[in-house]
Amino acid sequence: MSVAKEQVVFDRPRSLAPVRMHYCPGCTHGIVHRLVAELIDEHDLVERSVGIAPVGCAVFAYDYFLCDMIEASHGRAPAVATGVKRVRPDLFVFTYQGDGDLASIGMAETIHAAARGENTTIVFINNAVYGMTGGQMAPTTLPGQVTSTTPFGRDPKAAGNPIRVCELLSVLEGPAYIARVSVSNPRRVREAKRALRRAFQAQMQGLGFSLVEVLSTCPTRWGMPPEKALAWVEDTMAAYYPIGEFVCAEPLKGEPEENRP
Repeated sequence: MSVAKEQVVFDRPRSLAPVRMHYCPGCTHGIVHRLVAELIDEHDLVERSVGIAPVGCAVFAYDYFLCDMIEASHGRAPAVATGVKRVRPDLFVFTYQGDGDLASIGMAETIHAAARGENTTIVFINNAVYGMTGGQMAPTTLPGQVTSTTPFGRDPKAAGNPIRVCELLSVLEGPAYIARVSVSNPRRVREAKRALRRAFQAQMQGLGFSLVEVLSTCPTRWGMPPEKALAWVEDTMAAYYPIGEFVCAEPLKGEPEENRP
């Protein structure tokens, strides 16, 4: 007598709206949206989550997540998150920000939120370019990388060096969890979800500030087909922005190995 096996259906997370996303073909914002939504579902957080949407390609994140969302001025998402969390510490508060938003106009907000150890979570998308406004050089644009404002490649002597956000924040005493991941292939996607889970848990355990930087693609502004863009993240971006954990609070280190990136 055979026993019927339970059928597992791969479906949209409950906290992700059933709508078509506006992102360009090959953009990996959608993958990260899904990972965040899966974790909101798994931790049963949708009714007490508040997401902060920034300015940039992710400006319409409030159309995709089915939790409460707030629109912040350019770069000010960590400040808005700080206010929400301090007034309602029972809520789960996260920001979803790109590199132009977080590491340029919003850098002061980011650093000071981290230094204060605000018990919030930042999902930081690093695609090394200003994607929404025309493909200009961003704080994270790589040396030699061609953009609309660096047609001969970024010259560090003229434009300065790229900012490594995780390394910068890791010297502060406020953060509980800082990690860099990518979503360039299935293995990296699994690693990214494990890192995001630990960032969520850092906040839920009241340990302080957490940030996960995700190396992401921008095929349109890079002028690459999606497959080549994914390879560029893995081979070029990850060489300059090494993947791994930079800060991990002691309670998180004791978690089961399957929860670790």
